[in-house]
Amino acid sequence: MKHRAARARALVSPTWAGTLVLVVAAASSCAGEPEIQKQKPGPEPYSGPPIPWAYSAFPDTPAPADNPITPAKVKLGTALFYDPILSSDGKVACATCHSEQWGMSDGLSVSVGVDGTGPTGPGRTGPNMTTRNAPTLWNAAFRTELFLDGRSPSLEDQALKPLMQPKEMNRPPEEVATALRAIPEYVAMFQAAFPDEATSISPKTIAMAISTLERTVVSKQAPYDHYVRGDAGALGDQEKAGMQVFADAGCADCHAPPLFESIRYAKRFDSADDGRFTITHVEADRGAFRVPTLRNLRETGPYFHDGSVASMEDAIALEVDRQVALGRSPALSDEQRLALDKFLKSSLMDRSEEPYRPATVPSGLEIPPDGFRIPR
Repeated sequence: MKHRAARARALVSPTWAGTLVLVVAAASSCAGEPEIQKQKPGPEPYSGPPIPWAYSAFPDTPAPADNPITPAKVKLGTALFYDPILSSDGKVACATCHSEQWGMSDGLSVSVGVDGTGPTGPGRTGPNMTTRNAPTLWNAAFRTELFLDGRSPSLEDQALKPLMQPKEMNRPPEEVATALRAIPEYVAMFQAAFPDEATSISPKTIAMAISTLERTVVSKQAPYDHYVRGDAGALGDQEKAGMQVFADAGCADCHAPPLFESIRYAKRFDSADDGRFTITHVEADRGAFRVPTLRNLRETGPYFHDGSVASMEDAIALEVDRQVALGRSPALSDEQRLALDKFLKSSLMDRSEEPYRPATVPSGLEIPPDGFRIPR
């Protein structure tokens, strides 16, 4: 166990790999208060409270040179995101599968698209179901490979894919553009957002507007962020203990701070879904899926690519049992488990920049409702 802790404390440049449950992939024992050692600084000098990994500042939000973030585009993107005019049944919007009420996902194991019944959240049913869990949109701005299999290289490319899927929104983008051109309010909004485009309303500008809104869904004001900025009291003793378990277990190698995610793929269990293999056709990628973000983790379940694990606690227990069976890790003590849970549930929570749900949308259609959820 000592050599694992020493390896984690010597970490200078974390490598991202693995998935959510690698949180417990190589857990080490931790009795009593943790001894969190300050590391050598990363690219920027670090003078905050002790952390068990190299410091990296939270990155600036990137945007393509040909699609900068502007208030007019954010306003338009918000309207489109919540407007079911994008779907063939006039009832499904982007927010149906990516609601701020459900961790920018939908609370379902797999999503229900057009012709579904019921509000967003558990209990929604219908004949058109996807085959994968809806990934959260939190911090999607920082990803260069979108979807769980990484098939889209940009948010602009990703934005229209659900429209073209028969089981999701099932409406061709050009048909959507035609419908939007018939609505004066949308005509004015598109002209304001894209004054230099020869055709202001097109599949291209629809994608640009939606992706601009998605780039504003950033989580960077969590207690952990305040802690590394100098507020030593932002994390309690149990959260700091959990942060040390997270580091000693090698979790930061896979979910590297400050984003707590990576552009890598891993297979966690056998599945009929070939995952990344369908894109690369590399045998090693068969059944592998993209590493998820751990930010706002407590609200983004159920977990794994198929949503087969309902709670974060169960995901951790599943991975501990797996790693113990493989001889790669001892079981976590109750103290370690509670500390790790606390760190992930509390220290990485920040919903301050979630989308603002409008009361109405220009199409006049009803914004898809959310089911009841008790905030935790």
